[in-house]
Amino acid sequence: QLFYDNRKYFDFVGKARQAGINIPIIPGIKPFKSLSQLTMIPKTFKVDLPEELSHEIRKCKNDNEACRVGIEWCTVQCKELIAHKVPSIHFYSIAATDSIKEVAKRIY
Repeated sequence: QLFYDNRKYFDFVGKARQAGINIPIIPGIKPFKSLSQLTMIPKTFKVDLPEELSHEIRKCKNDNEACRVGIEWCTVQCKELIAHKVPSIHFYSIAATDSIKEVAKRIY
């Protein structure tokens, strides 16, 4: 499942474990590529955006700035997930391959 707040992933995994579900639960990450995704992603994927991320994206003047914020946000997110020893990370790569390459360079 896609998310932008790692606490939601950690909470979900905790509840799954309490319910006896012990299969790997893979976090899903999608970097922002444009300003329009600020409204499109929550509607399409039914996810909440952390206020801090929404605020940073709203400050962007163009898609390039939004892309930069998306890369930075996902890099921090991935580093925290890796520190918590997630089994893997699934990157939603449609129209985001350049951003994902940059995130991968920064985390691996």
